[in-house]
Order: sequence, then structure tokens, then C-alpha cells
Amino acid sequence: MGPVLPTLLLILAGILVGGAWSLYRQDAPRGAIVVTGLLAVLATVGGVLWLLPGES
Repeated sequence: MGPVLPTLLLILAGILVGGAWSLYRQDAPRGAIVVTGLLAVLATVGGVLWLLPGES
């Protein structure tokens, strides 16, 4: 699968960060902002960890 999946995860993270920022600017409920932000963090961490060298 190569670097395709981590790249998609990082793209998803960027979209989620933009969504969290948009929710914040629209005064959305705090829970929605927190959940979207946490999903962005998880996608970022997953994408970065996937790219780290390891046992193969």
C-alpha cells in the first residue's frame, strides 16, 4: 500500500482541522469542536506513526 494510506490520513487530518476551526468560528457547541479536534489529532498521529520506520 506504500505511502498512500498515511497520506490520506494526513489529508483527512487537515480537513478535520479546518472543520474544527470552522465550527469554532460559527460558535458551535463545544462538544462538536472537541470531537472534531480529537479526530484530527488521531488522524495526524496515525498518519505520522504509519510513516515511521519499523519492523517489516
